[in-house]
Amino acid sequence: MTLASLSPQAALPSPATAVWQLGPVPIRAYALCIVLGIVVACVVTELRLRRRGVAPWAVLDIAVWAVPFGIVGARIYHVITSPESYFGEGGDPVRALYIWEGGLGIWGAVAGGAVGAWLAARQLGLPLTVVADALAPGLPLAQAVGRVGNWFNNELFGGPTTLPWGLEVHRMDPTNPGHALRDDSGNPVLEPGLFHPTFLYEALWNVGVAGLVLFLDRRFKLGRGRAFALYVMGYTAGRFWIEMMRTDPATEILGARLNVWTAVLVFLGALVYFVRVRGPQEFLVPVGGAPAPLAAGDAATSDVSQVDVSREPTAVGAPTAYRVVTEEEYRRFQETGEVPPAEPASAEHGDSVGEHADDADDADDDDDDDDDETRPEAPAGSSEAAGEPAAAAESADARDGEPADAGAAPGTADRDR
Repeated sequence: MTLASLSPQAALPSPATAVWQLGPVPIRAYALCIVLGIVVACVVTELRLRRRGVAPWAVLDIAVWAVPFGIVGARIYHVITSPESYFGEGGDPVRALYIWEGGLGIWGAVAGGAVGAWLAARQLGLPLTVVADALAPGLPLAQAVGRVGNWFNNELFGGPTTLPWGLEVHRMDPTNPGHALRDDSGNPVLEPGLFHPTFLYEALWNVGVAGLVLFLDRRFKLGRGRAFALYVMGYTAGRFWIEMMRTDPATEILGARLNVWTAVLVFLGALVYFVRVRGPQEFLVPVGGAPAPLAAGDAATSDVSQVDVSREPTAVGAPTAYRVVTEEEYRRFQETGEVPPAEPASAEHGDSVGEHADDADDADDDDDDDDDETRPEAPAGSSEAAGEPAAAAESADARDGEPADAGAAPGTADRDR
């Protein structure tokens, strides 16, 4: 009699193999699920970035930085919070590098990935809040796909259960990672009883979180990182109760698993951010390096013969920076190709997005102000081409008996009102 015969019929079986050999190359289910999850997150993020005005395929430049940083951060968190397997008695420190055997902490993944995304965003001239909001529904979907790897590894299950969806769990062979231990007859050995499939609970919860973020983001037009904060709150709320069901070894503080306390603290931090931060959805227009989009009317009537082929190749490159605008300004930019002025957009949003372009605009404004202050007052009757509106305004003030403001730019009062 084997342990497998002691287990009742389960509604959810588990794979007995998580690694396949393709010649000398091992194909690991856990790694495939992680890669597939990354692809899902990139696709969702790319679509959402394009709708905000970001150039196509920017997500690839972001992923080049965010994915490696995220994997390293996830592994570091796992090793720090579960050091016994690597640095305890009988542990092997080298195995800390074996990420294909499982052991990636989502908290470290998000923190490390955020650092990588921030570095990439700076290079692309993107605000990190726009990237985070675009990623918000894609990340929980990626986590849901990644949890399937835990099913292949027969890990991250909960306590015993008699529910119809109880999970069979194989006893894995420590000398042959990725394969179930087998009895004398060659049959895979099962742990006695059925267990809560907590990895499945978390996967389903993550799909629900993604749907929640998409719905509320469309309903309330969340901006300035609030969609990402909503994802964090939704995920940690589920992780709190799911973590308490798990039975795998973990570091405990005051009788509760470390990840339970982490979930609580991260949830509170995201809640504070979500409540305190306000602002409309952020849309972007390119500042340099890319041509303005063709107006909708022109696109419908244009043909190949009307395309200007004499334009320099550098004019069709990726934008060197972006400027934050309102949704109305972005829609107008799409229709007309006219870039909104920098000052109203930055005054409304209070952002330092597109730092290089905005800094340059500010520098130009400062130079103009200095010129206005030091420029001598034009003699009466003079007609400078650039100063005619100001001269007219000065004449009107003189007629009212009030001196004109020296150096005041036309339209300033209206803009500041």
